[in-house]
Amino acid sequence: MSSLENVLYFQAGLGVLANMFLLLFYIFIILGQRPKPMDLISSQLTFVHILMFLTGGNIGIADIFESLNIKNDIKCKATFYTSRVMRGLSISVTCLLSVFQAVTISPSTSLLAKFKHQLKKYMINALFYIWCFNLSVSSYMLFYVGGFTNVSETKQMNVTKSCSLFPMNYIIRGLIFTLSTSRGVFLVAVMLSTSAYMVNILHRHQRQCKHLHSNRNPRTSPEKKATQTILLLVVFFVVMYWVDFIISFTSLLLWMYNPVILTVQKFLMKAYPIITPLVQISSDKRIINVLKNLQSKCH
Repeated sequence: MSSLENVLYFQAGLGVLANMFLLLFYIFIILGQRPKPMDLISSQLTFVHILMFLTGGNIGIADIFESLNIKNDIKCKATFYTSRVMRGLSISVTCLLSVFQAVTISPSTSLLAKFKHQLKKYMINALFYIWCFNLSVSSYMLFYVGGFTNVSETKQMNVTKSCSLFPMNYIIRGLIFTLSTSRGVFLVAVMLSTSAYMVNILHRHQRQCKHLHSNRNPRTSPEKKATQTILLLVVFFVVMYWVDFIISFTSLLLWMYNPVILTVQKFLMKAYPIITPLVQISSDKRIINVLKNLQSKCH
């Protein structure tokens, strides 16, 4: 078990460093230069992922609360609520990123083309409603999570060493499950739909390029590269999301959390926030140029 926990610590450290680097880059771009439309959404996703690592139960907020001698009940509510909100924001912002990239690369003859000129306005409004929605949906955690006391007496489900999930009646549990599942299924469906739409556009664009440049290979456009990056992130996210959903659903159904399964679930939950910044860093030409300039100055 200790080896698994060490892997989680290493995973969290790598994730925080990669996302912090990416967030600082986006802040520099947004404040100092003309940012791309997708930079605002990407910076939000990066910020969300940093908070996901800090509220993951291994590092960050839990340790800060412990050092400040804050009551265990408050610590559990704060960490679990923040963690649940960040998980909801992760899927919501990833979906938003996919939708707006589909709008960005849509041809001028499509119905989505009319939204291109007001992307920034729609983007800010969408981010505001997404935050409000997820803060509201996850508020039940403030009532049904608290400090661990005695499982045998109160039928609590112990989810960490010091925190537990209080029993719910079947109606509330059903409502929470229905709402969470509906949100996940809807957002995943939107991501898959926009991904299929973008794949279709890229395929048509590739056929046109082959027709126009039969004797030479055309260079990959920045839009195409950005679209391929988002498609990769969406596919990876969908796979990780459903694995995590199956584990959570089974544990809630059986009202039992095995410590090893919980650790594996944490590892899977944090896989996407680690892969995302690494993929974005390796595919963003601006970041590559900055790193090359730093390397040349060092030598």
